[in-house]
Amino acid sequence: MSKRDTYEARTEELLLPIAKKNGVEIYDIEYVKEGSDWYLRAYIDKEEGVNINDCEAVSRALSDELDRTDFIEDAYILEVSSPGLGRTLKKDKHLQKSIGQAVEIKTYKPLNGSKEFEGILKSFDEKQITIETEEGKEVLFARNDIALIRLAFDF
Repeated sequence: MSKRDTYEARTEELLLPIAKKNGVEIYDIEYVKEGSDWYLRAYIDKEEGVNINDCEAVSRALSDELDRTDFIEDAYILEVSSPGLGRTLKKDKHLQKSIGQAVEIKTYKPLNGSKEFEGILKSFDEKQITIETEEGKEVLFARNDIALIRLAFDF
């Protein structure tokens, strides 16, 4: 397991009881380097949406646990936030919750002359994702050809 994967998994273990206590669910955790800074980002969500008070409460409790366990070697910036309206759909659980919703897909290489697509998420499995375009046409994408899939703002 890479350092990134280890840090994300350990953070998720610490965050689970904190999320439960605060009535939120863990959407995603990422440990990334941007420029010269490392960021540990925890995305939280709940049915009616999270607010600043949810983020603050979770951030304070998680920060205390991270200080107590001190397992991350690098200096980092902790961020706790909502995944947002245009949230990235990284995991199968994200895709499952988004069936029937409008999504944007960006591919690594052009498909029929385009690298950007919008449609309603119809289905997915371990190898492919299917959307239905505004024209009612189903388009299948190999998962390994997809650079990004996220909820669309307006479709």
